[in-house]
Amino acid sequence: MVSDHTPQRIVCLQPSATVILNSVGRLDRVVACTKYCADVCPEVTVGGRTIVADSWTARSEQIMSARPDLVIAAVPYQEKAVAEILKSGVRFLGLAPKTLADIYTDIATIAGIVEAAEQGQQVIGDMQREIAAVRAQTFAKPRPRVFCEEWGKPLIASQKWVAELVEAAGGEFLGEPGIQVSAEAMISKDPDVVVAAWCGAGDRVPLQKIIRDRGWEDIRAVREGRVYCIRDEFLNTPAPTLLHGLRALAAVIHPECFPQPPGLRCISKG
Repeated sequence: MVSDHTPQRIVCLQPSATVILNSVGRLDRVVACTKYCADVCPEVTVGGRTIVADSWTARSEQIMSARPDLVIAAVPYQEKAVAEILKSGVRFLGLAPKTLADIYTDIATIAGIVEAAEQGQQVIGDMQREIAAVRAQTFAKPRPRVFCEEWGKPLIASQKWVAELVEAAGGEFLGEPGIQVSAEAMISKDPDVVVAAWCGAGDRVPLQKIIRDRGWEDIRAVREGRVYCIRDEFLNTPAPTLLHGLRALAAVIHPECFPQPPGLRCISKG
């Protein structure tokens, strides 16, 4: 018999929560989610789930109409969106991960809430083992300097967990994670590899245009044809989906060792 405290109807306001619930075998508890959840968890399109606004634009009436007993949201938030979530009166779990360790904690927390603690530990273990395997494969190799960006205007470096994945994939992350930088600063740093993974852009970052607009034609990454777009969902969803991002990063940092996976685009050399 299911315990009374275990949520049966969950509204996910961020794709990461949907992915985590799917990974621990509890996607059936999700009664509503955002339109972005399907991009990273196609399984959510089956079953007639309600589509609601996300953590940035949440609306209380949408949440209440789904009759949930738990709402899960994650950064980024707007203050008024949080107020809308609280206004719904539903139990609320808010996540704000910054590192891989935080993401493991979020997986364990969500898994525990839905009585899938063992599955959650399996998911965490699988992630840690794959990351460790890639790290071991690249440990003794040269470490190209990698600039990863999560947004283009303004130019913002990717989050701390991406920096950790870059390191595991055998690269050196340039800049401070999650902080705005200038295009001129990157010219002076002259990265060996540039990776663009813009939030909400999928794999549609206009690589040639950003190089031209920023005056980056002479940086090493451009001269050597090592400017890439990795699907937004693979690097910006703090969930097991990050393993896709890890494989893509490994392929761009050490292409001699790792095959090019789906969701990766590169400019032409020169």
